[in-house]
Amino acid sequence: MKPYWRLWTADGLSNLADGVLKTAVPLIAVGLTRDPVAVAGLGVAFTLPWLVCALPAGALVDRVDRRRAMLAANATRGALLLVMFGVHELWALYAVALCVGVTETVYDTAAQSIVPQIVDRDLLPRANGRLYAVELMANEFAGPPLAGLLVGVGAMAAFGAPVALWAAAVAVLATLPGRFKVARPEPTTLRADIAEGLCFLVRQPILRTFTVATALFNLATSATFAILVLYAVGPGSAMSLSEQTYGVLIASTAAGSLLGSLLAERIEHWLGRARALQLSYVVSAVTIAVPTMTTNPVTVGIGLFTGSAAVLVTNIVMVSLRQRITPDRLLGRLNSTHRLVAWGTKPLGAALGGFLATTIGVRPVFAVVAILPLLALIGLVRVSDRRLDSVDRIWATAEGLDFHG
Repeated sequence: MKPYWRLWTADGLSNLADGVLKTAVPLIAVGLTRDPVAVAGLGVAFTLPWLVCALPAGALVDRVDRRRAMLAANATRGALLLVMFGVHELWALYAVALCVGVTETVYDTAAQSIVPQIVDRDLLPRANGRLYAVELMANEFAGPPLAGLLVGVGAMAAFGAPVALWAAAVAVLATLPGRFKVARPEPTTLRADIAEGLCFLVRQPILRTFTVATALFNLATSATFAILVLYAVGPGSAMSLSEQTYGVLIASTAAGSLLGSLLAERIEHWLGRARALQLSYVVSAVTIAVPTMTTNPVTVGIGLFTGSAAVLVTNIVMVSLRQRITPDRLLGRLNSTHRLVAWGTKPLGAALGGFLATTIGVRPVFAVVAILPLLALIGLVRVSDRRLDSVDRIWATAEGLDFHG
């Protein structure tokens, strides 16, 4: 098996574990409490580590072998989940979400940073598209319905499946040949490494724009998905779905993501990078508001499907460009710095969703937060294909630049 396909397989297994756990935890929580703040708080716990741990994780990934960092992260979160077996309390769900979130910062940063070390940079859009396809098929298509079935069996089954999947991912990733530690010209402190990554992002206007746009979008989607289970599941909810049906509804996001990942390279070629990004954000804003207009599961599912396809086009265009123009020695820190801002809004969004649901009701939240992707669009309309093509050439000379500040 070629190195890329080993990475692809391990990433799929790991993301299937993530998809099961992240869907199972709120489903188990709904059986313990119907408090919107308490349920939405689990979304905060899963994503809060990106605010606290992202920068150190990026510096770590640029210092060590990236494959070994991924192995350690998966082994650690599997062991942490084993510790929580048999504990059926809300505090335990919060502990699981927080601990898994911490290890996820290392795994995801290393996984995205290792790709340019395995494939040529000209092939990055295709390689990223295939990775996104398997990640989202596993995380959002297969994971949620599987989680619904496992929760029906019991909490221990829902916890045991991710442990087995992370173990399988470790076994495959351990066979990936080669060393993936980036050469360091001279010893530096952790603080200096973090500062170098921050400076690189700050001095790249295009990357700054992408980061802010993604942050606003993630704020909106995190708010909606944090309360979607309350809107959809149970006899007192607007949609009155069962846990199993809810898993199928969430799986529609993965189906759309799969389509987006397969078409992203072609859409970028047809429309150009700038127009592809701008159109994707318009579509996303519209689809986020769909639950405000209808409770029909099919219509809501179509909205989730369409919005997810648009998101994947955006992600692949942005990530591939970021990988191309960033030197390998800085890629871990650049990815983590981007996610500190872009993903750091996820816990804020989850908290916002819970707060708005308790003050204005669950249903209006979808319309309110749909405004955020439109705000992000303001920055993206100023980005042209000419500017993107120009910045794309920076990577060839980036290694010779000094990004310390």
